[in-house]
Amino acid sequence: MDIKGKTVLVTGGASGLGRATVTAFAENGANAVIVDINDEMGYALEKELGGAAVYVRTDVTSEADVKAAVDVALSKFGSLDVAVNCAGIANPEKVLDREGNRHSMDHFRRVIGVNLIGSFNVLAEAAQAMAKNAPGADGERGVIINTASVAAYEGQIGQAAYAASKGGIVSLTLPTAREFARQGIRVMAIAPGFIHTPLFDGLPEAAVESLTQQVVFPKRLGKPEEYAKLAGHIVENTYLNGEVIRMDAAARMAPK
Repeated sequence: MDIKGKTVLVTGGASGLGRATVTAFAENGANAVIVDINDEMGYALEKELGGAAVYVRTDVTSEADVKAAVDVALSKFGSLDVAVNCAGIANPEKVLDREGNRHSMDHFRRVIGVNLIGSFNVLAEAAQAMAKNAPGADGERGVIINTASVAAYEGQIGQAAYAASKGGIVSLTLPTAREFARQGIRVMAIAPGFIHTPLFDGLPEAAVESLTQQVVFPKRLGKPEEYAKLAGHIVENTYLNGEVIRMDAAARMAPK
């Protein structure tokens, strides 16, 4: 699929991986729907990109909110061709703390809700819209990219909820790719490693250094722009479907 002239909806689009993706797609001639709950950053990015982008405040766990965001894509730009799920939270919490107290169910539900259920919510609504697109080359009507994590494979202590949510993203990829083949919609996932997003800004310097040491080569944190480039390639390479691509510089996470 040629990105130019297409419409992409990006969740978590106002910062981090999402912002980089919105910016990269817009710079390559796409229209973008910025989905987020950070109004200040969302409207600022909309203004920065001009008529190529629109911000829609959206809670990805809300069916009504996600439908409204997709409706904006259809009414303002005429179609929805690509959906990229970048919205996510990663608050660590051990199943048992040092005093032996158990994990909060509210915390577990919240992480699963945003990361996994939110991604499914967007996937389902986007697929419904994409199925109505006119088919392009190879009969393609749309592309959906979800964001997993290396934690889906090597979750660390304190990442039970986060790893479970990202493992769900991994497991969601192939069944939906198989199902949507009939509609000409591809489904892919990216599993990033240690990417320098706002999630890292609150970590102590020693923690960031420890994570960097787990990277093989190049010996640094990844860049959001590198995620955006991979997302762009997935859209343009029609033979990529039903797979999870690790983007981690060969890092493998230690237990803690």
